[in-house]
Amino acid sequence: MSIELQLQTLPTSPGIYQFYDDTDTLIYVGKAVNLKKRVSSYFQKTHDSAKTRVLVKKIVRIEHIVVATESDALLLENNLIKKYQPRYNVLLKDDKSYPWICVKKERFPRVFSTRRIVKDGSLYFGPYTSMKTVHTLLDLIKELFPLRNCTYDLSPQNIANQKFKVCLEYHLKNCKGPCEGLQTEEDYNNNIQQIVEILKGNFKEALTRFKEEMNVLATEMRFEEAHLIKQKITSLENYQAKSTIVSSKISNVDVFSIVSDEEYGYVNFLQVAYGAIVRAHTLEIKKKLEETDRELLEYAIIDIRERFYSTSKEIITPFEVTLSEGLQLTIPKAGEKKQLLELSVRNAKHFRQERFKQEKIVDPERHTNRILTQMQRDLHLSVPPVHIECFDNSNIQGTNPVSACVVFKNAKPSKKDYRHFNVKTVEGPNDFASMEEAVYRRYRRLLDEGQSLPQLIIIDGGKGQLSSALKALEQLELRGKIAIIGIAKRLEEIYFPEDSVPLYLDKRSETLRVIQQLRDEAHRFGITFHRQKRSKSAIVSELDSIEGIGEKTQELLLQHFKSVKRIQEASLEDLTKVIGHRAKKVYEHFSNS
Repeated sequence: MSIELQLQTLPTSPGIYQFYDDTDTLIYVGKAVNLKKRVSSYFQKTHDSAKTRVLVKKIVRIEHIVVATESDALLLENNLIKKYQPRYNVLLKDDKSYPWICVKKERFPRVFSTRRIVKDGSLYFGPYTSMKTVHTLLDLIKELFPLRNCTYDLSPQNIANQKFKVCLEYHLKNCKGPCEGLQTEEDYNNNIQQIVEILKGNFKEALTRFKEEMNVLATEMRFEEAHLIKQKITSLENYQAKSTIVSSKISNVDVFSIVSDEEYGYVNFLQVAYGAIVRAHTLEIKKKLEETDRELLEYAIIDIRERFYSTSKEIITPFEVTLSEGLQLTIPKAGEKKQLLELSVRNAKHFRQERFKQEKIVDPERHTNRILTQMQRDLHLSVPPVHIECFDNSNIQGTNPVSACVVFKNAKPSKKDYRHFNVKTVEGPNDFASMEEAVYRRYRRLLDEGQSLPQLIIIDGGKGQLSSALKALEQLELRGKIAIIGIAKRLEEIYFPEDSVPLYLDKRSETLRVIQQLRDEAHRFGITFHRQKRSKSAIVSELDSIEGIGEKTQELLLQHFKSVKRIQEASLEDLTKVIGHRAKKVYEHFSNS
């Protein structure tokens, strides 16, 4: 059956669609509110994304499943993607197993960590994103409640028959000896109930119980025992203080946020229970077809909630998303929930930056490509700027004017390609004319020598300097062939040719960081050359004015006499020993002055 015929027979109902290639391999799964409209859109327009164009070319067969609602379609899409891992669907970068805390279903239950769930009626809390958190919680529980850690079968019969003896844990007061009947099952189970509440994130009940117990002991003049209980209260309060307290009004809420770039989406998840954040996790998702943030977030919400067994009915997100039936969506505009969402965004950004740092070390080529792609998108370039050049002028009240050109290749300085220019055609402090001259000379030479031109030129300055550089490119017939921008220092505005409204990039963006690095490097290189020239001119200005005395002769004189003053005071004989017959000109110059 042809694709055209398959499209005509598609229903207009919500559902999921599946694309197969010529080898009958499932290559893409998608959801739609209107199956016919959505699937037809793949074949009725030219797609901006090259990946999508490749996908469409490979489709030879379409299958679909009709469902009742869009949320049902979302769930089904998620399950199929997980099951078949189609080539052109998003890829989850998190496949590790997470630890749990188990309260074992047995007489006198044990509490321990595990990565394996056994469906035997035991209670499991988690999964936790960090083993450190698990150890901290278990240490707290051990400090608060004496529990057994042995694996004995503490049946009433075994205890009655005195089958077991207390161990060292009993003598260390870490266990009350239920194996010998020294602790009742009721007392032990009361402790377990308190532990369960703590693991749920509810510290209130445990604190209330401890305080009541402490007051009773104090009333009975059992101050040493009361003090031990007080220490437990302090430990519990200290642990609670370490948790990120949100608000007692906010309970059982899941918070999701996303930041993304060209290749990946980073979804942060915060779980709030009893007014505190009890779980935090960030998921990295590999993009395949330029998926939107909404698509990635919808996919991640289902996956994360399933993975962490979340039962929260309220979901906080930064924008509208499709959720499963029975869930409440909140998009906060202000207040505590908004602050919670902002915290989630900060965590996502921090995770993304950590990934970048790791990537820079492990895979520098990928890191570079990502930066160049980001620059291409931010600056609206036709190609990634592999080769970038930046120009800057340096002078003091028009004296010793110089221009500098620094070169970056693959987002890194290429110092062997740096160039500086002595301004020849400009008199006085004229920044615009100096810029025009430097740009013209640079690209006139590159054209004459047949060298490669940059993909991007950056001009240190505002609209005036940018216009001057454009004049130079027009003279060389390069305007429109090389992208050019200006950067003004005051507010870091980015100016484009013939556009009066500047672009303001995010202060933390990598694109702006590379541009600033280029600008600062051009300024450093230019000012260094300017200082050298100024210093040299100050030293040898007197010698420069002597006709027939060149740079080499000046150098010989300065090397021997160390200063212009000593040269002035030297005898004709001494000068002759150093520079021969040219000594007469030097001697006569200083004698007549």
